[in-house]
Amino acid sequence: MDFSDQILKWYKTHQRDLPWRHTRDAYKIWLSEVILQQTRVDQGMAYYKKFVDRFPEIIDLAEAPEQEVLKLWQGLGYYSRARNLHFAVKQIMTDHDGIFPETYDEIIKLKGVGEYTAAAIASIAFGKPEVVVDGNVKRVLARMFGLEDVSKKLYNRSKEIMEKELDRERAGDFNQAVMEFGALQCTPQSPSCTRCVFKSSCYAFSNDMVDKLPVRETKKKPRKRFFSYFILHPQEKSIVLSKRSDDDIWKNLYEFPLIETISEANADNLLQEPDFINWFGNKAGIAESSKTFKHQLSHQTIFAKYYEITNIDAKLFPEGWKVVSLDEIADYPISRLMERSLED
Repeated sequence: MDFSDQILKWYKTHQRDLPWRHTRDAYKIWLSEVILQQTRVDQGMAYYKKFVDRFPEIIDLAEAPEQEVLKLWQGLGYYSRARNLHFAVKQIMTDHDGIFPETYDEIIKLKGVGEYTAAAIASIAFGKPEVVVDGNVKRVLARMFGLEDVSKKLYNRSKEIMEKELDRERAGDFNQAVMEFGALQCTPQSPSCTRCVFKSSCYAFSNDMVDKLPVRETKKKPRKRFFSYFILHPQEKSIVLSKRSDDDIWKNLYEFPLIETISEANADNLLQEPDFINWFGNKAGIAESSKTFKHQLSHQTIFAKYYEITNIDAKLFPEGWKVVSLDEIADYPISRLMERSLED
């Protein structure tokens, strides 16, 4: 029995019962793929159900305001995924009359869709003979076939093997089988080698290299950033929010007004910051500050403190700042860091 037959047989017995595996609706399969990027299946399941319930068809998502989409996405992180998803459904409405495109070449033109996602949708939803290569696939093949390459070379070698082994009549199942095998059996740590259907033919198992393959690349240290947030109450039971608009993390999410410094700031430093004076006036002061919140992103570590500001001159507030009631904060999409500060 060859690799393709064995992996498909294993998949038939061991695959997880996931809602997107009960449909051939390309929109819903795409939605699951976007949500599961950088997100665990158990966490992503709830978001998938929320999105399908709220936006059951492409047109429903296309017609929704971005703020509502980001609010529903809140807590998943990597918000560019939600913005790209929203942009892409509008592309489908405009360029394809609201019908999801069926070919890899058309799917990959959608905003935010890369090679992996395009191949996954084309094969799973439409049965096209396209192969996927993600982290699970690379790990399985590196161990099975003894691939000691890294980065782009490992990707290319993995893709070659997937194309060679592909069951063209069952491309979607084959792709999902290899990915599922990596997620459940051939895991990054403590893989179940002794119960593996491939243990007699696996290069890594035979050569005692399971913990050495795939070869790990050296990761860069996360960049440190220091945020000072300002709590402003221009009126009783009100607070000020600003919208992030720069091409940076959390774009288009709301937060308290912020000054970023190159190192950790204190109250005396902040009182001298030009933005602080321009925004709040010369008489403004700092009443109290929070503890430091450490927030880890994939390539950045955020250190944030929150300061209560007194004697503010609201006439100096920059255009675009919103004065909202405390009860209204829940209506705005915010980062997990902001959520943590409000919960504290």
